[in-house]
Amino acid sequence: QVQLVESGGGLVQAGGSLRLSCAASGRTFSTSAMGWFRQAPGKEREFVATIDRNGRRTYCADSVKGRFTISRDNAKNTVYLQMNVLKPEDTAVYYCAAVYNSNYYHTYSLANEYDYWGQGTQVTVSS
Repeated sequence: QVQLVESGGGLVQAGGSLRLSCAASGRTFSTSAMGWFRQAPGKEREFVATIDRNGRRTYCADSVKGRFTISRDNAKNTVYLQMNVLKPEDTAVYYCAAVYNSNYYHTYSLANEYDYWGQGTQVTVSS
């Protein structure tokens, strides 16, 4: 089992920055691709960013490309999402997710590809 706990959410003005963290338990973190998703009220959960298990390859949704950066520290079992130039439309609950024993050559951008999920952290961007 893998448990994921997100932190770092909050209220920020448009143009500001936040860094989300996701701490993972269990020994499988280093073999797991990790991802961030978000869900705004009344909308479906959407992909934000993913990183491979070694931290060498990342992929972001077009809506956040150039503003958000995903990274990981396998020594700390933690994945991060640095969010800059935040916009009101970034307001959502942000979820961390993990793919158990991921395929290094695959880019995981679909929610149903992920095996474990955190409880989410609220990000609110005011205009």
